[in-house]
Formats: sequence, structure tokens, C-alpha cells
Amino acid sequence: MIKVITYGTYDMLHYGHIRLLERAKKLGDYLIVGVTSSDYDKYRGKINVEQPLLERINAVRDTGIADEIIVEEYEGQKIDDIISYGVDIFAIGSDWKGKFDYLNEYCKVVYLDRTEGISSSEIRTKENKIRIGIAGDAEQVEFMKYCTECGYVNGAEVAGIYSEKKVNPIVANVETTFFDDYDALLDTCDAVYLAPHPFKRYEMVRRALLKGKHVLCKSPIALDGEQCRELFELADEKELILMEAIKTAYSTAYNRLRLLVKSGKIGKVMSINATCTSLAEGKESGDFRHHWNAIDSWGTIAMLPVFQMLGTEYKDVRYICSRDKEHPEIDAFLEMNFIYPSATANIKLGNRVKAEGDLIVSGTKGYIYVPAPWWKTDYFEVRYEDPSQNARYFYQLDGEGIRFELVQFVRSVREGRPLSDANLDRKTTECISETISNYYKGNHVIQLDW
Repeated sequence: MIKVITYGTYDMLHYGHIRLLERAKKLGDYLIVGVTSSDYDKYRGKINVEQPLLERINAVRDTGIADEIIVEEYEGQKIDDIISYGVDIFAIGSDWKGKFDYLNEYCKVVYLDRTEGISSSEIRTKENKIRIGIAGDAEQVEFMKYCTECGYVNGAEVAGIYSEKKVNPIVANVETTFFDDYDALLDTCDAVYLAPHPFKRYEMVRRALLKGKHVLCKSPIALDGEQCRELFELADEKELILMEAIKTAYSTAYNRLRLLVKSGKIGKVMSINATCTSLAEGKESGDFRHHWNAIDSWGTIAMLPVFQMLGTEYKDVRYICSRDKEHPEIDAFLEMNFIYPSATANIKLGNRVKAEGDLIVSGTKGYIYVPAPWWKTDYFEVRYEDPSQNARYFYQLDGEGIRFELVQFVRSVREGRPLSDANLDRKTTECISETISNYYKGNHVIQLDW
């Protein structure tokens, strides 16, 4: 019996997939089809997969062509599978020609012509093309990053950029249209990514929603819990997507960490310590509303693991801050202490103070250590009393999480419903806004000398 094996993602299974499977089957007597897992696809940089693994496996099974279906989960698995299953022929589409010649050492490699004019990527692009505008303060909008990452997302296209401050297109290093008027940008796009100063976000989000635009907004969406809820209600009323942008929430390593915590890997969580600092100097003069406080720059990122692992129902919070003497409206350093019924959390934030930017989640069985900068990590450790039980975890991080965030946003817009709850739910978003609001209202704030 001649065994043939082939691999693919088989997302949105189409005629081209079926024709390739049929040709692979004719090469032998028994066809094994490897369906690539979502995690391995992410590792390979293929992040636009629309269907979960089980749906893709069922779609392949329903064709009736495969004699056996397996899951491809790691790099190098093809060699293991060929040896384990006694494979005679490895078959793959001709667009991979030469890529798998190294497998000739283990079996015969055959490159099959693909069906012209049909691909999952093209289908997704045609169905989901969304023009995204980018707006905010020139010094804060990550022009290059968001424009670049949009290029990796099928169906996403940058419609233009608006900033209150004059932007030199050459310095920004992006090829797009620059607008002098926010409303003019809104008139040319289907959705917007907003990153203005926190004091301006509520109004800019509201204007976009009233114009019928989907919104991805840098966190916090608003500096008041009631305003945050109002914006979500407006989005629901207009049947639009409003999504908070915290790229860490979409990184693979961070989400695997959350799953390990939830599964009880380190026992009951008793304490969380998160630090986010930089030495970006505050401006010496000008309108306060153009300044970014430590809580504006870092607060939402640092609060993310606290609220997602300990919940949003904390009993009390204390804010300990140091303010610039010449500009007391600007905090240079802020420490926040959260008290829960059976746990605590401490976060340190600073725009003019530097500390080790790590994350430690302490439990009754062990703890998780994430090295600096933890919000961009591709690696973390689970540590125990017995060091021999320690484990290290590595995950690919492409685009600092922005790419995955944009994919989720585009998918939500296309499907007409929020898909981000697994990464960042509305309750967490509202709690972040409420906690920042309490700080600005002066509730439970202890001030230190600078």
C-alpha cells in the first residue's frame, strides 16, 4: 500500500483545496491529511485564519477524500509523521516548490499544481476589505507600526492619517494620505484606530460612532466609567464595533500565561506585581491636556493582568504618586495598591522613573515570572519550590500583538459582533476607565514629594 501525506490550513475550504486533495489521493492508496493548528499557524506568521481548528478538520473530513486526518502542531513534525506513519509520498501545492526538497531523504516529494485564481487569502480580502483611518497626537500614534501591521491583515487597508500636529510624511515613513481635518478622515474610511490624548478620546470616539464608523481605540477609551458605558451603548445602538486597543491582551505568550493561571498551574493566585516605566521627560510648559501622565501611558497595560486574573471586584485601591513640583498636574511616578477579599496587587508606573519592567504572579503552589518588558514578552517561566519542576515557555510575538489585535478587529467588523471578549471583555474595559477616573478625582490618593 502506498501512503501519501499532505498538509494545509484548509481555512474556508474551497474548490482549489478539494482539487489538490483529489490529486494527492490519486498518487497512492491511502491519504493522510495534516491540518495545521492555530498556534502553529501563528508561529509561522499566518494569523488571518478565520475558522477554528475543529471546523477546519470537519470540513476536510466532509470531503470524504482523506483516509486519516492528523493535526500539525510543531516545526519539524513532517519528518516525524513521515517516519511514524511509514509515508511513501509527500504531496504539497506547487507554490511551495523547492521548500520541502529536504524531505526527499525520507520519501518522495511531489509538488502539485494549484487551481489558478482561487485562494483563501483572496477570498478573505475580497469579502472583508475595510479602510481604516488612524488619528491621534503626532507623538503618540504609532504610524509606522499600525500602517505596517495593516499590511499583514487580509482585508485591512490604511485610508489615511489625521493628527492635530503637523506630520512630515517622510519622517513618518508611511505612504498614505495625511488629513488636516478629523471629519474629512472619517468621511473616507469604514473604521478608525484612535490614539489621541486620553482627555480627547471620549469625544473622538463619540464623533466616529455618530458617523457610523467602527472604532479601535487606544486604552482607556474614556477617563470615566459612565462615559465608557455610554460609548458602548452608542456602539450597540448603531450596530458598530467599539474595541479597546491593548496589544498585550492579544499576544500569544500573555494569553498562554492566563490559561496556565486559570488551570491552577501555580495554585490560587495571592498576589500580582507589575511594573511599567520609562524615562520620557515631561514637557516643561504648555497645555496640561497635551501631557501624558504615568497612568495615561502605562496604567491600562499594568492593570490588565490584575483585572483579568483577580477580577474587577476589588475592595479598595490606593494611589501613591509623586508629582512634578513645577507642574503638579503631571505625575512622574505612581504606585497603585489593590486589595481583594483574598489577594492583593501592586503596580508601579513611571514616565520619569526607571525600574525593572517585569511581571510576577504569585500562587499557593508556585509563581510565574515574566522578564522585562513583560508587555512585549515572548517568554515566561513557571517556578516552584523545587527548581527541577520549573518550566519555560516560548512563543512567537509578531508585531508586538498589534497584528493579532487588528485581525480580531477586522473579523469583528465583518461578522458584526465583538469577538474580543476572550482577550479583553467589556467589564475589564469599564473597570480600567473607572479606576483611572477615581485617580483623577483624587479618591484615595496619597501624594509624595518629588
